[in-house]
Amino acid sequence: MTTTLITGANKGLGFETARRLAAAGHTVYVGARDAERGRRAAERLGARFVQLDVTDDASVDAAAKAIEADGGLDVLINNAGIETRTEDNSVPVAATVTADQMRNTFETNVFGVVRVLHAFLPLLERSAAPVVVNVSSGLASLTNLSDPDHHAHFYPGIAYPTSKTAVNMLTVQFAKAYPGMRINSVEPGFTKTDLNGNTGTQTVEEGAEIIVRMAQIGPDGPTGGYFDVNGRLPW
Repeated sequence: MTTTLITGANKGLGFETARRLAAAGHTVYVGARDAERGRRAAERLGARFVQLDVTDDASVDAAAKAIEADGGLDVLINNAGIETRTEDNSVPVAATVTADQMRNTFETNVFGVVRVLHAFLPLLERSAAPVVVNVSSGLASLTNLSDPDHHAHFYPGIAYPTSKTAVNMLTVQFAKAYPGMRINSVEPGFTKTDLNGNTGTQTVEEGAEIIVRMAQIGPDGPTGGYFDVNGRLPW
């Protein structure tokens, strides 16, 4: 039985990914900062709940101890993420973004990933087929955002794409450091979730496809890569 932890899994892409993997036979832990929402989501899914705030060392360490006591972990999906938005649902641009906004975004999207990785790597190392999926974004691609012929070029925000580019670098470096694991970044696509004020053009079912696919790769699968549903993406 494959045991999988998904951070930020009480709604959106995390919830749909949990639903799909549970249906595929995984023992799924729904990681959520809010205990009530997390437990409710886990009950709906027939999954297990673990309280996990990726910005808090004590919370992450306690989650790792709880999952270790229950038998260990095979798949880690770093899904929890935020995007700073104003009251009118716009994003801070180059002329308006602040250091505090950048710091707040990185605390969840980047430092949270590092915090969770360090807590769960010892458990993953005991697995016969350990997998890490870092949920990134197409907006992390320096190639595409600097190409005036690519639609991503016109996204004006600063904090979110910068944080996801950092996540991609984490993927590359951790994959090299842990060659026995399959560690990859994925781009779900512009999915309708609370993160973007529900302005996305895809359903969560469509967005979760690549997350679910990469969560189920075997030991001979790719590592250190960046993928969407159509294949590899340019860095």
